[in-house]
Amino acid sequence: MAGIVLKDYLYVINYPANEEGLCQLEMKYLFHKEIKEKYFFSGKKISPSRSPYIKHSVFVMYCADSLKELMEKLQNSKVAYNDFKFVYFKIADSELGYDEWISCVASLGSVIDGAVDMVNPKIMLGATKVHGQWIFGEFEKNNNHWQEHNEKPNSNSHSLKTRAAKALVNIAVGDELNCKLIDPCCGVGTVVIEAISMQINVKGYEINWLIARKAEQNLAFFGYENVIENGDMHKIKEHFDVAIVDIPYGLFTPITLEKQREIIKTARRIADKLVIITFEDMDKALISEGFEIVDHCHIIKGNFIRTISICH
Repeated sequence: MAGIVLKDYLYVINYPANEEGLCQLEMKYLFHKEIKEKYFFSGKKISPSRSPYIKHSVFVMYCADSLKELMEKLQNSKVAYNDFKFVYFKIADSELGYDEWISCVASLGSVIDGAVDMVNPKIMLGATKVHGQWIFGEFEKNNNHWQEHNEKPNSNSHSLKTRAAKALVNIAVGDELNCKLIDPCCGVGTVVIEAISMQINVKGYEINWLIARKAEQNLAFFGYENVIENGDMHKIKEHFDVAIVDIPYGLFTPITLEKQREIIKTARRIADKLVIITFEDMDKALISEGFEIVDHCHIIKGNFIRTISICH
């Protein structure tokens, strides 16, 4: 079956061109494999809604060399669902045009027993043609609830985008959703909000009193518990599994290279793993503080290019 395995999951992803590296890095830490295409198969189940880049997934239940063979398999297996919706979707290199897709979906839907509910389905089903083969299975769509966080009352023009923040949290924690996470320079709480929405044990520190209050207001706006502390990260005594640091670069408040190095030094002390976002090459500073840099990627926002480094 050309590499398509029953009970695998087909994931379809999409991303802005300037976030391709970030998406690929997130997929690597979620699925433990290098992803180069906009669709892939994995035996690992992850809800599409966990990632800002996964559009949808299909749990592969049947596969066939032709539409006719797939229909026969569904009929012979007496596939039946109550209140189902059959979904039209295609992958990046779909071999079928829209009109042909509509015809194929109608044909497949006709051999499924049960009532259709297009408004409030209990289950969604999907089919596609990939690598010359047809697959059929249970379909799950990204609910994109993270986009609601774009409506937070306080934001900064230089803050990470919500989408990027969510991806960074996934990169930071990977499979360890029960880990302890800290953002010691949390600003208005963009990263903290994404972590707490995923029920991750997270804390945020912000040295500027006014910005810390804005972060607290953002959390309250979404009904989240306040996990923000107005304080100096260098005074933190607690230890964490991982830290996410969007290192200050002096846009509003002057900061020296030495102060940036002190942030890295403290991150080494308080966390086992570091995901750091910088505007300059800080590899030497990271290595000098005992970090091993295991991954890199870049994200672009306007005229700014940010480097994301994963360090242990």
